[in-house]
Amino acid sequence: TEEDIAYLRGRNLFCEEFLDYLRNFRFTGDIYAIPEGTPVFPKEPLVVVRAPAIEAQLIETFTLLTINHQSLIATKANRIVRAAKGRTVLEFGSRRAQGADAAIVGARAAYIGGCAGTACTISDEVYGVPAGGTMAHAWVQMFDNEYEAFKTYCQTYPTNATLLVDTYNTLKSGIPNAIKAFNEVLKPLGITKCGIRLDSGDLAYLTRKAREMLDEAGWTECKISVSNSLDEYLIQDMLLQGAQIDLFGVGEWMITAKSEPVFGGVYKLVAIEEPDGTVIPKIKVSENVEKITIPHFKKVYRLFGRDTGKAIADYITVHDETVDDTKGLTIFDPMATWKRKDVYNFEARELLVPIFKNGILRPAGGYPVGRGQALRLSPQVLCGSVRQAVGHPAVPAAHVPDEIRKKISNRTAEERRSPREKAEGTAENRAPYIRRPAAGDGGGIAVGTDRAGDRPQRPSEAAHGAGLYGIAAAGRCGGHAYLVPPRGH
Repeated sequence: TEEDIAYLRGRNLFCEEFLDYLRNFRFTGDIYAIPEGTPVFPKEPLVVVRAPAIEAQLIETFTLLTINHQSLIATKANRIVRAAKGRTVLEFGSRRAQGADAAIVGARAAYIGGCAGTACTISDEVYGVPAGGTMAHAWVQMFDNEYEAFKTYCQTYPTNATLLVDTYNTLKSGIPNAIKAFNEVLKPLGITKCGIRLDSGDLAYLTRKAREMLDEAGWTECKISVSNSLDEYLIQDMLLQGAQIDLFGVGEWMITAKSEPVFGGVYKLVAIEEPDGTVIPKIKVSENVEKITIPHFKKVYRLFGRDTGKAIADYITVHDETVDDTKGLTIFDPMATWKRKDVYNFEARELLVPIFKNGILRPAGGYPVGRGQALRLSPQVLCGSVRQAVGHPAVPAAHVPDEIRKKISNRTAEERRSPREKAEGTAENRAPYIRRPAAGDGGGIAVGTDRAGDRPQRPSEAAHGAGLYGIAAAGRCGGHAYLVPPRGH
């Protein structure tokens, strides 16, 4: 805008010719990206920008912002969803997100990573991410007693009655009053679907007790949801302890990716294109080996075994190479070139697809992207178990080395019991576990390219080719955005 031009002129740094260029700026280059929702790995070219240098550099910061933030949240969400082992996960983090925009697009990224919905209503309005929620503690506190609060809520939302039962005492008042409200309000209406939510306490123990009480009262279809600073580690632990949970509401640990809140995606020049079309590769060297770039204008193939349908490896090639998947191939790790593997009987599929051509957004290509794509693809298509892919930090004692298992086993049964179980005299033996660091330098979930303001696709939309959306990013070393500007610009 003219206001922007006036501001830049006031900095006394730029000539009028440059300001005129900015006034009429229009991106004229090409952008290729790995579609949103695709599992990706470090050191791969997740986005390729081929444009005059000035254009490519002007979009650098916003491109990296989009890659790093949304892919970070989608990857964290996917780890949490996997840990839940098929149970519903909702994004509950808006109140602790790092800014309003982070809450809104973070909810979108979490949805793409596999969450079923969000508590952020504006993300539903803007991006079509299903929004929902339950009552607040304040609702319960505003009534003279807990039962009246529950009864009124059931009368107001009879088909969506999820009652927060931990305001005062979960087992002695919360659940009994919820059952009473269900019996008096919902049962006469023939409604059997309802829910309770716990937001504090020993959730593994309390949900087991809650399930017993609800089933004994005949409310076998009542769903139990939990929240309270959850992440994939705690979810894994609770399930190992036999927690009876149908839905997880995950907030701050997801929306901020609290365990590792930065993605190191970078944007580097890797080639220059001469006027005659000759591509000259460029490399950035460093004393830090992990910061040395892989030169040249590149593309990425994912190799799938024809016998299993599973991905074998990703294969990086120069832009004009093609892979003959009728023949065997020897591949190697670009960071550890002595690691080699012979692959055969595979199908090679290109991952990078055109998003912009000559500055024009290409029509939708029908690639099945959108909500849950990473969740749908990764366990079935990528090799390795879900545990390996997510890197859960809690492992059963049976998988712990003997010397560590002995140390864990030295804990007495009394030490392993929760305070509540000690008070009630129950002897609950829990599976011992150890913790290991998060797998933060692995890969990630690609999020946020082409139509930065669009809604993420749902499966039904994807079938009709509603569009592509994502700039991608990878693990700690980051996905690399690749720039191929012509010389002389």
